[in-house]
Amino acid sequence: MSIRNFLSSSLDLNGKTILVTGGTGSFGQHFVANVLERYNPRKLIVYSRDELKQYEMAQNFPIEKHDSIRYFIGDVRDRDRLRMAMREVDVVIHAAAMKQVPASEYNPMECIRTNVDGAENVVNAALDNGVKKVLALSTDKAANPINLYGASKLASDKIFIAANNLSGSIGTRFSVVRYGNVVGSRGSVIPFFQKLAQQNAPFVPITDERMTRFWITLQQGVDFVLSSIDIMRGGEIFIPRIPSMNISDLANVLVPGMPHKTVGIRPGEKLHEIMVPLDDGRNTVELADRYIIEPAFRTWSYKSHLETGAKPVADGFAYSSDMNAEWLDAKGLQALVQECDKAEAA
Repeated sequence: MSIRNFLSSSLDLNGKTILVTGGTGSFGQHFVANVLERYNPRKLIVYSRDELKQYEMAQNFPIEKHDSIRYFIGDVRDRDRLRMAMREVDVVIHAAAMKQVPASEYNPMECIRTNVDGAENVVNAALDNGVKKVLALSTDKAANPINLYGASKLASDKIFIAANNLSGSIGTRFSVVRYGNVVGSRGSVIPFFQKLAQQNAPFVPITDERMTRFWITLQQGVDFVLSSIDIMRGGEIFIPRIPSMNISDLANVLVPGMPHKTVGIRPGEKLHEIMVPLDDGRNTVELADRYIIEPAFRTWSYKSHLETGAKPVADGFAYSSDMNAEWLDAKGLQALVQECDKAEAA
């Protein structure tokens, strides 16, 4: 299967000021690289709380070479610092989050302060500064959540969608992007399986032979975010149409011939992931490359994507990794892994 292209041909970020929270993370760094390559922004602000990661990132994207880039130390928990960072900003990409499921369960209030309070702080800082567009990154774990990380991201999604009610004459628009597992990301099962193959391990630990997951590359994720900025009206959740793969099939491709050992599903983990729950299907429309959950509660002026070419999904629609119409085969998985390796090398 071919890798889906989410590139936007009409988005223009030239002369714009863009701020990325969590800008030193995997997504943030790849997003910054793409913006610098494709556009000529007035400013590109990397907002994060880790000075070491900012120092390391500045070795790859030095200010001397990229005069638009700014490295801004700050935490999304700090509303005043966010307010200062967003002065004269046009577009905000909110990628900062506490993401590890076990850490979130053990430190629940830390997760809430970053993912929920942080979302509210981003909203208020954006409104205070008249930011034009805010796009927040979510996760498939926010749909029908079973762990605190997913629940906190669902709350975050609701905060950003409801923020459109507050913008009034300011006109700030807030939307959300939700996608699945990123090939090769930190904590991903793919590099884990690759390491087992290199070590010639005696077996591959499999949580459950039936388990399925959605898969997307980091480059696809960045392209999807950029294209969603282009078409967002405020209040939508954008979901890419991406393939699924069974975990045992994944292991057979990455470590062929190695026996499997079922070790059981980890706490807080689902057998299958879902990105559009059945009850959200009633508000979902589709384009060729994505689904869009349109806002159920809206007191702001909202123009449905149905008016510009989207189609309603079928009655009873849900989008889950086990009921997906699109599946990765061995060739497709290898193509995704190669793209991931290519991106890392660059």
